[in-house]
Amino acid sequence: MLSVLKRSSLVTRIVIAIVLGIACALLFPNAASYFSLLGDVFIKALKSVAPILVFVLVISSVASFKTNQSAKNFKPIMLMYAIGMLLAALSAVVADQLFPTQLILQLPPEQGVQAPGSVGVVLKNLVLSFVSNPVAALAEANFIGVLAWAIALGAAFRHSSETTKTVLHDLSKAINKVIHLVISFAPLGIFGLVTVTFASAGIDTLKSYTHLLAVLLGTMVFVALVVNPIIVAYVIKSNPYPLVFKCLKESGITAFFTRSSAANIPVNMDLARRCGVDESTTNVVLPLGCTINMAGAAVTITTLTLATVNTLGIPVDFSTMLVLCIVASVSACGASGVAGGSLLLIPVACGLFGISSEIAMQVVAIGMVISVLQDSTETALNSSTDVLFVIAGDQAFKNKS
Repeated sequence: MLSVLKRSSLVTRIVIAIVLGIACALLFPNAASYFSLLGDVFIKALKSVAPILVFVLVISSVASFKTNQSAKNFKPIMLMYAIGMLLAALSAVVADQLFPTQLILQLPPEQGVQAPGSVGVVLKNLVLSFVSNPVAALAEANFIGVLAWAIALGAAFRHSSETTKTVLHDLSKAINKVIHLVISFAPLGIFGLVTVTFASAGIDTLKSYTHLLAVLLGTMVFVALVVNPIIVAYVIKSNPYPLVFKCLKESGITAFFTRSSAANIPVNMDLARRCGVDESTTNVVLPLGCTINMAGAAVTITTLTLATVNTLGIPVDFSTMLVLCIVASVSACGASGVAGGSLLLIPVACGLFGISSEIAMQVVAIGMVISVLQDSTETALNSSTDVLFVIAGDQAFKNKS
């Protein structure tokens, strides 16, 4: 059996780990806590290596960037990110119109949690992240700050000797080997995550939010299987589904259980490279996408905000819904790359309708209750979309060339 597992692909081993994890959780629920260490170590390893990975690879890429090397595919990918988030938010609006959701707002407001007061606050925090202390940015996994410093240092190293550039390149290759080592332990880590999730998810607790979950998850699935393929088909001018399913299988599954776009950066970089994406694109755009491309977060913010509006009986016209889509998309860019990052941005969107922060924080509390499934699916959509659009943009650019 071990020899068969060694010959099988990483995705196959991950699927086997998921099945075994579910079986273990159902048969031995009390033993689940003993396996939690496997998942915790795996996530910790990914989160620890991701900032230094981005820092080193971006410096090396920018320092070695040749003037004849084209970065014209950056702009289409960024445009795909923006359009994807906007259409995701619009899909959530349509879903709310077809299947309106109401909440039971009787949970006490979450204490000790501060949500941003406006979109301006979110944008201000993003700008301040650019000038964060580089050591603090690495320690706190502030990828905006890491990118800013890496690009600045990479630009400075462009004027260095070829020997220095070779050292940077060798350093990036060494970091890549560490990444491959960490990823090779993904089946064990996911086994632990699945076991704990299914043993402690509290399926009975989730039953009261079945309709809300169905709308949220259904919308995200629609974005993944309909909206994203339409965007990709327009870009690559061919059948998008082989690429869509490949990204969902190899990136989405891992992201679903790690619940962190930041932790999934190494997985996406490995997938993009195997699909032939140039490193000058991969090393810069994927970390940026992890921070600003949040289609799943846009769906979450829009859906929960409209559910609150429905519950309070606030009338909403079409133009206000469009404004909500824009606000949700912009706010989603400020969502953290860690589990639950989008929930604290719900009060920003609720502020459009004059909903008090006390009520908005009750909605955040509801989001935390269902986050086992909501946040996992959201992260899977976010992360798989990151790499999907990067590969599609790269293929389209190469086809034109």
